[in-house]
Amino acid sequence: MSSTLEKARQNPDSMKAKIFLAAKKLFGEYGFHGTTTRMIAQEVGIDISTMHYHWGDKRDLYEAVILDLNERIQYKLNEVEKNVKGESLDIRLEVSIEEMCEYLFSNPCISNLILFRSFTKTREDSSIDKKVPEYISNIAVAMGLAIDKQNITVEAKARVLAVVNAILNFISGENFFREMLDITHEEYVRVVKDTLKFILIPAFSKDKIKN
Repeated sequence: MSSTLEKARQNPDSMKAKIFLAAKKLFGEYGFHGTTTRMIAQEVGIDISTMHYHWGDKRDLYEAVILDLNERIQYKLNEVEKNVKGESLDIRLEVSIEEMCEYLFSNPCISNLILFRSFTKTREDSSIDKKVPEYISNIAVAMGLAIDKQNITVEAKARVLAVVNAILNFISGENFFREMLDITHEEYVRVVKDTLKFILIPAFSKDKIKN
């Protein structure tokens, strides 16, 4: 039997899909605790009982959003790893930064959801926490910081976290940073990519982690 999330994916015009998209947007803007069922219902233009009928309670919706996020990130990381396999460290870093920035800028709610999960004082247990070590390992291998996912050094993990945090904060803080720089969205995306490459590629190339 298909899950509620699968049904929403199969029919993008359905009420389930509309509620899911609204919840993803609001959870990304306000986090789990800052988002209410009333806010989600109002975003879709329905009453709360209709929302509960299609999705159950707020926790069910949040778990579906996080599951969807997990699967999308995993797919993208696998894609990046495939694209850079066998390339030099510099090329791996450049392509990884380029592709992950493109993907996350196109899906800003992902960055917001991850940062809410990481830094909010009122954390809500979620399946994303169990996936984080796997993400770190995948990124480390994709960037050429480790030979395989079973042999990731602490230094490699820390460097991956530095890269990920830089990208996530640039994306989630776009409105604030872009106003300071006084540039368009397109210019901002280019500047972020160039800045990350300028800082990270020489740093990683100079201090390769021994596997």
